[in-house]
This record gives sequence, structure tokens and C-alpha cells, in this order.
Amino acid sequence: MRVLIVGNGGREHALAWKLLQSPQVQQIICVPGNGGTAALERCRNLPLNVDDFEGIARFAFVNNVGLIVVGPEVPLAMGITDYLQAKELNVFGPTREGAQIESSKAWAKALMEDAEIPTAKAAVFADEAAAKAYVRSEGVPIVIKADGLAAGKGVTVAETVESADSAIAACFQGQFGSAGSQVVIEECLSGQEVSILAVTDGLTIRPLLPAQDHKRIGEGDTGENTGGMGAYAPAPVVTPQLMEQIQNHVLEPAIAALRSRNIDYRGVLYAGLMVTPAGEPKVIEFNCRFGDPETQAILPLLDTPLEKLLLACATQTLESFPAIEWKAGASACVVVAAEGYPGNYPKKLEITGIDQAETDEVVVFHAGTQLRNQKLITDGGRVLGVTAIGETFDQAIERAYAAVQSIHFESMYYRRDIGHRVRTVGSSSN
Repeated sequence: MRVLIVGNGGREHALAWKLLQSPQVQQIICVPGNGGTAALERCRNLPLNVDDFEGIARFAFVNNVGLIVVGPEVPLAMGITDYLQAKELNVFGPTREGAQIESSKAWAKALMEDAEIPTAKAAVFADEAAAKAYVRSEGVPIVIKADGLAAGKGVTVAETVESADSAIAACFQGQFGSAGSQVVIEECLSGQEVSILAVTDGLTIRPLLPAQDHKRIGEGDTGENTGGMGAYAPAPVVTPQLMEQIQNHVLEPAIAALRSRNIDYRGVLYAGLMVTPAGEPKVIEFNCRFGDPETQAILPLLDTPLEKLLLACATQTLESFPAIEWKAGASACVVVAAEGYPGNYPKKLEITGIDQAETDEVVVFHAGTQLRNQKLITDGGRVLGVTAIGETFDQAIERAYAAVQSIHFESMYYRRDIGHRVRTVGSSSN
């Protein structure tokens, strides 16, 4: 089988890497891919844009592609799945209607309320003055969210009224483009955040290993929100009992609510949850695709052939699919970024040392990279995801940080405290 992957980030490199472990996968095509996917055996990059639906469909037909996996949220929100399914292609990724669960936080909130899914109290505003008045009536801390897609950067946890006002103004004054034309204001939940990525064919839904992500740029979970600076799996805070609760009160009701709206949702349903001090899971947000960098931490532990699992979702046969199998142990991913991220950052810096960093237990997933004239260069804010497995979290985290030491590009930045919640010994990377 040939598989086409849409996207060019670390998540897509991880998907390609995992799919290629199966002897059933003849070739991977990445659209447009990155420097890492360019170097994978049996993998090729196709220089099309992710919104070139016609070009992707034509290539898939001519080359007998058996499955298309859509990585990023933007083409899903634009309707890539609708277009490709109309051409009778197998697609892993929800339709445009289904992708609203991520592309509109207000729409997702309404779905959660209808389905009685536990979540934060919230209100939606299309007017700046009304939003600011609501903050004063509710008090701080409070969470301000741009309604639409803002590449993980449209959320502010405001500790003061002034910072809430600034975040509201940034949305309505166009900092996030059309994504900020509506604002969702939520109560600020406390506890531990966890990421539950579940695969579904629209009828059956099965969770993958729980993961925890580090969204803030600074150590100690400080500073601006990013797309994610590191992750680890499986998250110990999610006990089997809590996972059962999440399955029954979050995942199953969400799929049922989508079905009740006549939405045929086939792909990943990613629940970003807060586990409160009382041990209750509350949904912070839903996403319509694999998480990044959670995917880079989860897939190295997967034992079930990935292409069979994704194809079962795309062809709506997940109910009869065997239980998902996992390797024992732990996984940790440290994101190496360009200095200045999540703001402005330089590009086209040469990267060295990846061959030295990789071992049987360590793989370096490329995110913002390109291969130019046989040289690997930076091409994004989050550049690499250095991922290691081990028998314990301590071992996986130590291996990941040891591998980071082999890698170099000018002014590279990474957090030195990834996995601090699950460490039992001090890190030698500090």
C-alpha cells in the first residue's frame, strides 16, 4: 500500500516513520514534507501545497494511493477530506463540518454543553466592550481565546484585568486575523493538563496512550504559549479508572453528539483535558488532528501496525479491529526551537549532529527543516523533536537530553525541564 501524508511538521515525520515500519507499506508520499521525510527510505516529498486538493487527488489516483492521512488542522478546516472523499479516496481526517470542533471554539463549546461533557464555564463575544465588561463581572484569573485557528497561539491565561483587556484587544484588532473575530472567555481551571488522542471511525472511538505536553516557552511552565515544547507518554496522572471516566463522559458523548448532527467523523479526536485537584477530567479544548509533539512521544510506543489502525478508521471498520497494543516503558520528546520562537526567529541555519544523536532508542523527528543542496537547514520555529524511549521516564528523558547535546545550529533553544512532573532524579542536562 502507498500512503500519502499531508503536512510538513514533526507530527508528519513521526507518522511517516511509524508507517514505514510496516512491510505492508510500500511507499510514503509527504505533501510537502520536510528535511526529515526527504531522508527516509521508501519516502518521497511531493512539492504541492496542503491546500492543492486537486493536485493531491490527481497524484493519489495516478499512483494508486490506498490511504491519505491529513496532519494539520488548516486543510481539514478548509474541507480537504470532503474533496478527497468525493473522489472515492480513503482519508483519515474529519470533514470540514467535523473539523469545526477545533476551528471554532464557540461551536465546540456548544457541542460540549449539548452533550453534557464536563468543561469550563464560558461565554462567547463578538464585541470588544462586552467582552471586557464580562471579565470585570467574573474577575481574574480568566482565560481569553480567539475563536478560530491561531496556530496554538490564540490563548491567554490572564492573571490581571489589564492582561485580559490586552488579550481581548489583540483578538478584535486583528492579531490573529479572522480567528479573533469572536472571543471565547472561560473560567480558569486548575490541575494537570493531559492530552488524550483517540482514533475514531465515527461510530467507535479508541484512545491512544495519554500524554502530557509542555505548552509554555519557558522552564517552570512560564512565558508565552507555543505549539508545544516537549511531551511524554504514557502520562501517569491518567489512571485506568480515569481513562474509563474519560471514555464514558468525554469521548463517547462527543462522537454521539457529532453523529446527532449528521457528521461522519473519521480521524483523531484529541481532547485537551484538565484533571482537577478532585480528579475530575474537564475538557479545555478539542482538536481534530494528531497532537504535536504528543504524536512524537506516543508513536514510538505503538506496537499495532499504524496503517491498519488508520485504515480501519477511514473505512469505518474500527469496531471489529483488535485491541491496540503498546510497548512497555516510557517515551519523552524534547523540542529544539529557533531562538525567538514563538515570535520572530531566523531561518536557513545549518543543522549538524543528527546522525550522532540517533541510536536504537533515540529518533530525531524533523519539524521546521529543509534539505537544500545536501545540507539540512532550519525552516521553522520548532525545528526538531528529539524523542527517546526507555524502561522508565528518567531513562527516556536522560537519553533525549543526551541526544540533544549532539545537535547544533546557531542559537538553538530548548527547555531543560521536560518531564519535570514524572522525574524521580535530578536531570544532568541542567
